[in-house]
Amino acid sequence: MGAESDIVLLAIVSLLSACQHGYYARLVGRSRMKHKIMPPAVTGHPEFERTFRAQQNCMEFFPIFLVVLWTAGFFFFQEVAAALGLLYIFARHLYFKGYVTSAQGRIAGFYLSLISLFLLNVLSALGITNTLLKKYLDVNIVKQVHHMF
Repeated sequence: MGAESDIVLLAIVSLLSACQHGYYARLVGRSRMKHKIMPPAVTGHPEFERTFRAQQNCMEFFPIFLVVLWTAGFFFFQEVAAALGLLYIFARHLYFKGYVTSAQGRIAGFYLSLISLFLLNVLSALGITNTLLKKYLDVNIVKQVHHMF
């Protein structure tokens, strides 16, 4: 298999996340129509405002998610990064669904998504550190830890 097999899981998770964002944009459009709020207005009925804010917040975090997903997957383990990416997508679903219902409803999904991003960030840092140690000091921490277990 070629290099594409080394990143296929990351690509799948990225594509799923992009589809999720498209779906959220569609829900904002539906809410606009339901509450008769014409663009470029972003205020109006509270349900529309929550739907709009939920979608915007998801978009604000999207670049961060993609960077840590791909960095963790490339420098650490693709499978672990992809699993955490799926957890993040699920957390964003909880966040969005909860926020549309009530502002307080977003909290659980928000915290779960932050935990997912934090873990992806930690894996990214570990992977990059291991790569630098291998390259410049000929030390492979991941291999040494793997041999201990």
